[in-house]
Amino acid sequence: MFTLLFIAFLLVDIGLRTWMSMRQIRYVRRHRNEVPTEFLGRIGLASHQRAADYTHAKVQLALLESFTEAAVLVALTLLGGLQFLDTQMARLIDHELLRQLALIGSVLLIISVIGLPFTLWRKFKLEERFGFNRVTPALFCADTIKGALLLIILGGPLAALVLWVMGSAGPAWVWWAWLIWVVFNIFILWLFPTAIAPLFNKFKPLDNPEIAQRIQTLAQRCGFSLSGLFVMDGSKRSAHGNAYFTGFGKARRIVFFDTLLARLNTDEIEAVLAHELGHFKHRHIIKRMVISLVLALVFLLALGWLSQQIWFYTELGVIPQLGRPNDGLALILFFLVMPVFTFWATPLAAWFSRRDEFQADDYAAKQCSPAALVNALVKLYDDNAATLTPDPLHSAYYDSHPPAVLRIQNLKKHGS
Repeated sequence: MFTLLFIAFLLVDIGLRTWMSMRQIRYVRRHRNEVPTEFLGRIGLASHQRAADYTHAKVQLALLESFTEAAVLVALTLLGGLQFLDTQMARLIDHELLRQLALIGSVLLIISVIGLPFTLWRKFKLEERFGFNRVTPALFCADTIKGALLLIILGGPLAALVLWVMGSAGPAWVWWAWLIWVVFNIFILWLFPTAIAPLFNKFKPLDNPEIAQRIQTLAQRCGFSLSGLFVMDGSKRSAHGNAYFTGFGKARRIVFFDTLLARLNTDEIEAVLAHELGHFKHRHIIKRMVISLVLALVFLLALGWLSQQIWFYTELGVIPQLGRPNDGLALILFFLVMPVFTFWATPLAAWFSRRDEFQADDYAAKQCSPAALVNALVKLYDDNAATLTPDPLHSAYYDSHPPAVLRIQNLKKHGS
């Protein structure tokens, strides 16, 4: 019965993805030759058409990738791939904890290798075609190696500790594992700005006194403490522009991509930062973290129950080991199939995210010039080749940010 349920959810998920993707492609292509009224005189027809073609290419690649991921999932579960790997690890490795870690690692390696061609195509073909990619093959290899080492160094001990707790803490393991996850997330937040991010990019203090003063004044006006303003060499990887906050408490810092600073003027940079400060003012970051941690507990509770049900394994093509721990098997199996049963939550999460974006825009419009934020957004839409005419249903289902037209219309209500 569970097998049929799994297949049904998987087919609905894939069918819905396909239908949504086709809607997006058709809608974007249909509006390819007409710039929306809100952007007339700001974004040219050629740029609008480029954004449409970029969106079309991205959706096509994502759809093909989703088909491949579904095939890999079926191969690992119903077709016996996970069962084969578990049996081989049992034959090769006697140490129980290492055996389970090897099982999880081998599955992640297989998924990564299969996904590598899509990553390469996206980076060196699709992004290159539209003028965004600046990553060299050597840099890509270096990033991949660093990412793999970080996964082993940070993820390996985390997985080992969770597996040890699962095997030794009895029914209370769920709560211990959740506590470990909470501490790990806080640790990563603390570690990222000073130890992880510098492995991939160079950071230097912002050396523009005018911008720095405006940002410090804005932060003080908003009651936000900063430990520093930094510029990141994002241009060595991509032409896309961005800015972000990182750290927490008194260690919070603002990081600008150099590509963003090169494109926006001082008023526009201030407006973009005011939007980000709006997220902090409304506690969006904290709320999202709390929701994430609560969901992690819910998933762990579900895993705790399912791992004790023999049908959870057998109905998904796996026979658990007799007389040996199956915690690693349960862990990797659960996180493989869990997205199939939770795809319906995607539009709900997207709706909350879009609501937060509108709130942050409204806050920014009260702190700075709404016109400056509109100008900044228009430049970013243009530079990043973001489609101005997404399919409304596709956008409502997937997009974390409101459609460009609605966002500009909302800001104009503030007098931009």
